[in-house]
Amino acid sequence: MSAGEPVSAPGSVSIAGPVGRLEAVIEEPAPGTGPPSVAAVICHPHPLFGGTLHNKVVHTLARSLRAAGGATLRFNFRGVGASEGTHDDGAGETQDALAAVAWARVRWPGAPLVLAGFSFGGAVAIQAASAAGPAWLITVAPAVDRVRLEPLDLPSCDWLVVQGDADDVVAADSVVQWMTRWAPQARVRMLSGVGHFFHGRLHELQACLREEWPRALKAGGKLAT
Repeated sequence: MSAGEPVSAPGSVSIAGPVGRLEAVIEEPAPGTGPPSVAAVICHPHPLFGGTLHNKVVHTLARSLRAAGGATLRFNFRGVGASEGTHDDGAGETQDALAAVAWARVRWPGAPLVLAGFSFGGAVAIQAASAAGPAWLITVAPAVDRVRLEPLDLPSCDWLVVQGDADDVVAADSVVQWMTRWAPQARVRMLSGVGHFFHGRLHELQACLREEWPRALKAGGKLAT
């Protein structure tokens, strides 16, 4: 299915990736509500540890952004589900994310881009952000200590980091230290008692995004395309 064909929400689509087709799911605002407020591309956690587009944190990100009038695209990295190719330790997955961004921009022309990711997907989103040029970058428990991040030309857009202080996979201290060193402009929201997978605490992630949405809008006057 091409980026221009109509599809109900949620709908399955196939994206041309760098090494083959990428499996994806899109959700759009209800018919008659006008164009989407944003076009959000969301990256999933580590493929070698069960990460897919159906991950509950990824789904929560998508649901929260759609509730704000956005259109969302969740996709499987290469080698996951029906996506072609094999795992590439973050480098190829960054190119997959950029292919998803390009598809989203054709599908929802003019809508400001939100690039988001959880865990491994958060690190990929950071890696892709400079080339993608999002209006808003959202990284949830980004695996900055588990994925090699090459020297980066970090984006100047509004950047939200959501991290649990009880995370036993991505240590909160490592995220704070990385952000302090490389991205002091990022806004870090530390959630007390929250573990890596937000068990029983997804509502707090949703609340955080609701609270931060107006601030992201205000940061640039509006979310730029």
